[in-house]
Parts: sequence; C-alpha cells; structure tokens
Amino acid sequence: MSNRRNFLKFSGLATGSLFVSKPVSAVEMNPIFKMKSGKPAAMKLRFRPYDLQLKHVFTIANNSRTTTPVMLTEIEFDGLIGYGEASMPPYLGESQKSAAEFLSKVDLSSFSDPFEMEDIIQYIDSLSVGNYAAKASVDIALHDLIGKIVQQPWHKLWGLNRTKTPNTSFTIGIDTPEVVKDKVREADVYKILKVKLGRDNDKEMIKTIRSVTDKPICVDVNQGWKDKNLALEMIQWLATQGVVFVEQPMNKLAIDDIAWLTQNSPLPIIADEAIQTVKDVAGINKIYSGINIKLMKCGGMRNAWKMANMAKVLGMKVMIGCMTETSCAISAAAQLSPLADWADLDGNLLISNDIYEGTQVVNGKVILSDLPGIGIRLK
Repeated sequence: MSNRRNFLKFSGLATGSLFVSKPVSAVEMNPIFKMKSGKPAAMKLRFRPYDLQLKHVFTIANNSRTTTPVMLTEIEFDGLIGYGEASMPPYLGESQKSAAEFLSKVDLSSFSDPFEMEDIIQYIDSLSVGNYAAKASVDIALHDLIGKIVQQPWHKLWGLNRTKTPNTSFTIGIDTPEVVKDKVREADVYKILKVKLGRDNDKEMIKTIRSVTDKPICVDVNQGWKDKNLALEMIQWLATQGVVFVEQPMNKLAIDDIAWLTQNSPLPIIADEAIQTVKDVAGINKIYSGINIKLMKCGGMRNAWKMANMAKVLGMKVMIGCMTETSCAISAAAQLSPLADWADLDGNLLISNDIYEGTQVVNGKVILSDLPGIGIRLK
C-alpha cells in the first residue's frame, strides 16, 4: 500500500504540471535506491553505434539513402536498465562520431536520484550546443529507467488515455511508378499514407498512388517548392486528391511566403524543418497551422512533452513524427501520441534489423505497450 501511495504521489506531480520545479526524491519514495552495500546508487551510461538497414532505398526531395546510423544507449541504476537511442540521418548534421564524442562527456555519477530529471537534462544540455539526437538518447534512457522504477509506462505517468492514439501514416518515398505501387500495396494495413514530394514528378506520384488506393494522404515536401503561387496551386490540386495536410512546403527561411501560404491554403500547413525545440513553438504560431515534433530534433521526451502542450495552448495542430529508428525511439515518441492529431511513427517499420519490441501498429493504429518506461524489451 505504501508503494501505491508513493506512485500516486509521483504521478500526480508528473501529470499536474508541465514544468516540475522540484521532483519528489526517488530515494525518499522507494527503498530500492539504497544498494545492498548501504551506499547510494549511481547511474552509469553506456553507448554503442549501430547501423539501421532500410528495406527500400529511401528518397526525399534532396537525398537518398539505404542505411541510417544510430547510437544505442543504456543507463544502469541499481540493477535496472533504461534504453535510449540517437538516430542521425545525415541531413541533421550529427554522426556516430559526434554522438560518441558528446556522450563521452556525460558523467551521471554526481546524480544519485534519477527523478531529478530537470537538473539532469539541464546538465546534459549544458555540455554542448546542438547534439540534439545524442541528448535525446540520454533523455529517452532516463525516462525508460524512471518508468521501470515506478513500474508504469509514461503515457500513464502523463495521464494520457492509451485508447486515444491516432493512426500512424506509412511513408512512401519518391520513386518510379512501379516501385511506388509496390510500396502502397505493402502498406495495405495502414489507414493513411505519407508521400514524399518536392521534385518535378509530384503530380505523377499522387496519380500513381491514386491508381491503386483511395486512402487519405498527407504529403511532406521537405522544403522542395520554391514559388508560393505555384505551391498554392499545387496545394489546391492536392486538396481535390484526398490530401489531409502539407508538411514543410517551402524553405523554412521563407517565413513571409509560408505565412501567406498558410493563410490562403485549403489544407493545414505543418512545420517540420522550421521547428526544433521548445523555444521555436511560439515564434511560428500563425505562420504554420501546426508542428511536427521529433525527439531527435528537440532533445528527447521531456522537451517533446513541453512542445506538445505549448502547441495545444496556442491552438496549433500537433503531429508526432520520427526519423528512421528502432522500436526504442519509436516507442518513446509513441508515449506522447494520445496528445497528437496525427502520428508518423513508422521509422521502425522501414528497417530490417530492429533489435527491440515495443509499440505495435494494428490495422494502422498505434497500440501502446503496457510494459513500464517507454514500453520496450530486447528481442
């Protein structure tokens, strides 16, 4: 009964405030933090590189690739292990080398209480400018560890209803009509498709997909369109093709053009490259209709939680997105998904060498695990 009261005490703090100024001490809550030796437990960080193998060549407006480098992390604390991940597609500017250099600086030994998340994450952030994916790998592992300590998944700690998860889109990269048709057929169980645009065959891509399915489509242009008037014409045509929203249609620096496009567009305009961290959210209100939150860009689950709540307060749409990732980072992001209007959490479905099991997709819908923390186990 005392453990139950302690859990409720923590969960009330976790869900009742967006910014927790003084978390309850884990040592005060639970005797497991006193090791058999009688000494306080200490957190230990480990990390190793891993290369994700894509099932298909993945092409967007400005590049193609067949692999994605990641860094897998673990935080061990008194016999429990929290898992994390940094996914680093080349266009983000991070690499396994830069992640290793950053993570080598991280010393968690001075923190005896993992529940001091705000202090720990501020410390992690202070070690360098940037390195957001590497920072996210520590943040995710810390969240996983804390969830395992209190034996609850994070969607419950945040007070979210697991039945309110959205359908996830399945991404169709730019390719030949024959390959595009094959990818659409492969995605038969998904209720919505995400289509990469931004080259000179945009209408061909949409018409090819429409030749084999009438499912709703969301499109991601990855800043590929250059002229606002042509962009608006394209969006007006897309609105007749069952498209739900348009993600990052123009260069993120073309602020006035995007604001004009959002004002005149029949479809919501969602920021991706134009949004990264908490500090960016308020600044793009009214310029975009909503934001795509990615753990690898914002630094992890804690910042993503703050961004989603801030966007909701501002009346903006929320999308939870991903990079090419294992089920570790996907399951971490999925803990937020009941807050989202849309989800794009298919990164683990695009690879052939996932080493974790976690969040599932059943008939296109994100299904959260009841496992504690971020809800994963090693295969």
